[in-house]
This record gives sequence, C-alpha cells and structure tokens, in this order.
Amino acid sequence: MAEKHAILVTGAAGFIGFHLSRKLCSLGYAVTGIDNLNDYYEVSLKEARLGILKNTEGFSFHKLDITDKKAIDSLFEKSKFKYVVNLAAQAGVRYSLTNPYAYLESNLHGFLNILEACRHNKVEHLVYASSSSVYGANKTMPFSVHHNVDHPISLYAATKKSNELMAHTYSALFNLPTTGLRFFTVYGPYGRPDMALFIFTKAILEGKPIEVYNHGKMKRDFTYVDDIVEGIVRLIPTVPKGEKSWNGATPDAASSFAPYRLYNIGNNSPVELMHFIEVIEDKLGKKAVKNLLPIQEGDVPETYADVEALTEAVGFKPSTSIETGIGNFISWYKEYYKK
Repeated sequence: MAEKHAILVTGAAGFIGFHLSRKLCSLGYAVTGIDNLNDYYEVSLKEARLGILKNTEGFSFHKLDITDKKAIDSLFEKSKFKYVVNLAAQAGVRYSLTNPYAYLESNLHGFLNILEACRHNKVEHLVYASSSSVYGANKTMPFSVHHNVDHPISLYAATKKSNELMAHTYSALFNLPTTGLRFFTVYGPYGRPDMALFIFTKAILEGKPIEVYNHGKMKRDFTYVDDIVEGIVRLIPTVPKGEKSWNGATPDAASSFAPYRLYNIGNNSPVELMHFIEVIEDKLGKKAVKNLLPIQEGDVPETYADVEALTEAVGFKPSTSIETGIGNFISWYKEYYKK
C-alpha cells in the first residue's frame, strides 16, 4: 500500500474487531479502533485483546460508544477516515429476549450515528456487520443474499435487517457506498464467551454438563475468524457501484441502483451440533456430559451460507475445517486460561 489509508474499526476490542484490526495493521493501514468495553461478557478478555492491539504498529484506540453522537462526530472530523468498518453492536440472540432496549440503542441509534458521520465526512466506503440471523424463518437452503428476508425471529435479527435497510437509504439518498456482511457463526481464538465453542470447552474441562439444544440436531455454518477477516479485508477496497441492470419490477435483494451490496461470509458447509461437540471432545481428549434440550426461542434450526456473490466479487470463500479451527481455539484457550 503506497499510502497509509486511514480506517476506523468500531468494536475493535470485540472478537472479530480485534482480529480484523491486527490484520489491517499488518497490511499497512492506519487503524483507529473504538469500543465502549461494555460488560456483556467478561471485560478482561476485551482488555486482553486491546493490550495486544495497543502494542501493534499502526493502531490507535479511543474508548467511545457509537451511541455518543457528539464524540463520534468529533472523531470523524479530526481523523478523515477513508474507510469505516462498523462491527460495534449489541450481540447475541438470547440476550435480546431479556434486554431488548440494549439492541435498539446500540444497533439502531448507534448505527445511525455512524451513517451520519460517514455521510458528512465523505467516507469512501462503509462496511458493516449484518448477521445470518436475518434469514429467520427462511427454509430454502443454502441461504442466499438474493432471497427475501422479511421474517426475523429475534429482535437481534430485526435490528440487523434494519441496518441493511438504513444503509440502503443512505446509499440511495447520499450516494454513500455501503456493504453489509452477513456473518455465519464465527469462532476461533479470543472468541466470545457466550458462544457454544467457548461454553462447551469450559464445561467439558471442568467436568460440568453441557446444554445441547434441539437434541443436538441444530446445524450451523461455523466460520473460522481468519476466513471472516480475509473476506472483510478483500471487500474494504471493493467499493460498490449502482447496478445499471437493477430492475425495481423484479428487485434483486443483494444489490441496488444505489452503491449498495450484501454478502454472506460463511463456511458453505453446515455442521451438525453433535458432530461439532465430538470434534471438541476429540481435541480435548475428554467426553462431554450432555443435557439434551428442545430448541430455544429465537433460534433457527439450521444455517447454511451461499457464498457465490462473495466469490464472484473478491475471488475468495471460507474454507477452514472445523477440525483445524477448533484445534486452534482449544490451543489458545488452554494457554490463555492456563488449563
């Protein structure tokens, strides 16, 4: 990279934000990271990620909440970002059943602040995290960005679908190029403690039973974090343009007359939860005590990503096997927690 492009990563102390920020720094970007370091899960893990980032050349950090419009506007005016990657959000499907207002505040109000700041500061491309959860009640597999997604089954999913709609509005009204990324069950080292891999690993090592929903028949398109990061990195300079062939009489959901695109980033290979657990057991050398339960409210039984649009756009699709990915996670977990 001839010049150091200024890029903002929101949610930089988060799981994906941490890995993305490190990769961008290694590629020569000047990365500004922001995070509010909230306590949705253990803050010490966020601080550990941040400790590594703060020792990374090309990275600077501001403790900021994207819901703080004044602080966000001030940062954008000073920093002149070329690109913005918005990963800051209230995450988790189940938490939205008990704390709905947290989702509206961060995922809608916060995202609006980012859109407004991008619009007024001539950002060249906003890339933002959506989620595979937007597919909701859809049954056609694999999930395609060309499918209609109007039947979410969790408030979290509804806020992510809302982000896509808000982004389209800004692309259409203000010619702001936006790209939405629907992530499929991301896992890997420094992962989130509220995710299955983390919960199962911890419980198995401690000899405690694990809760296996839908009697283990759930299928997830588990996607290794390095694959997610590679997809994002390739898409950042791939600035969308309006599609001249786009037709409102037969609208394509993944593109637009405006500079707006949507992509799935998933492994394109769904794995049954019971097999996922078997791989963890194998890597740990220890069997799990399983408590089989019915499916939870807000959960979908299966996710499966069609990544054809991503492959066409940037010549890449995720391919890390769960055996490799889980092995890497467990090696990290044992070292980090001294197990």
